[in-house]
Amino acid sequence: MSAPPKERPKVPDGHAAYVTTKQMQPNEKGFVGYETTWEPWHKEVPYETPKKP
Repeated sequence: MSAPPKERPKVPDGHAAYVTTKQMQPNEKGFVGYETTWEPWHKEVPYETPKKP
């Protein structure tokens, strides 16, 4: 029998409502990590001083 391949298959990017994951390149030890990018779901509004009565 032949040995299994030592490299991991390429995984497509994962998309969810507010997060995207991408597979990173393997390092020198062969570890394959994933990069996670979070999208903000709160809108930040600049503060305005209230009017004086």
